[in-house]
Amino acid sequence: MRVNSHGDAKYRTGRRLAEVAEWPTFRVESWRHEAGTLSDVRLNCTEIGVLLAGELTVKRTGDGRTQEAFGRPGTSWICPAGTYETDIQLSAPMEECVHIFLPPTLMEQAALETYGIDPARSRLGYAGGLTDALIAQVGATFRTLLARGPQPTDRLLVDGIRAALAAHLVSHYAADCWRPAKEEPSASLDPKRLKRVLDLIECRLASELTLEDLAAEACLSPFHFSRLFRRATGLTPHRYVTERRVRAAKEMLALGRASLVEIALETGFGSQANFNRVFRKATGVSPGNFKKAGR
Repeated sequence: MRVNSHGDAKYRTGRRLAEVAEWPTFRVESWRHEAGTLSDVRLNCTEIGVLLAGELTVKRTGDGRTQEAFGRPGTSWICPAGTYETDIQLSAPMEECVHIFLPPTLMEQAALETYGIDPARSRLGYAGGLTDALIAQVGATFRTLLARGPQPTDRLLVDGIRAALAAHLVSHYAADCWRPAKEEPSASLDPKRLKRVLDLIECRLASELTLEDLAAEACLSPFHFSRLFRRATGLTPHRYVTERRVRAAKEMLALGRASLVEIALETGFGSQANFNRVFRKATGVSPGNFKKAGR
């Protein structure tokens, strides 16, 4: 049984970044999606989306239930087969997103029964904005497969990933047990304010950024802003800025054109000593060794 994705119908405003990888009952596609509204579609298979590059707010409606969540690398979304998905809005481009397409039942009924899983309870919930390490790792693994091209051992690897992913999804995101986290209805950082803050971080990455600066951009008190920013992004403001600076430093190190002192100053670390300390803590290696490994 081949899985027929709905990518071409749903993602008309985007473009594929690699050739489609396809196996029996499993299909993987890599896309870039531009900001804006995507096409409405009824899903004929189960889709798992994993964001690998880009930061944005995603608003979508599935069977009348609206979700809105901030996405960053590692964030994932689940769309069960049969869902009628409408009003999918992206506040900014999804620079790279891996889409995994699975059959409606995830696993054949005989296999589910063999493991003592009630097939009637294997339908997934409409879940979005997830921070799930296993799903994120599966997405990153498939990006590697798409980038390097097919190899004889792929079928063995994919069969193992599919079984592990199916078990994880049924265990954690079955429709009868998964519920979105409850939030105070009036306490949220709206997408426009969040975008202003993220734009400020990008513009002032090389200079000092205080909590007060970010809170003022959102027109909120520092305490209120910190709480809402963490709810929107999953990170404290300080942690977000630090991770963004480390990512920028990695990009400069990979290019190999600037010295460590120059990179430290241009990415807002202030000194090479502070750069070395923060970078090693975040990545497990020194900037110098990271630079050598990229050559």
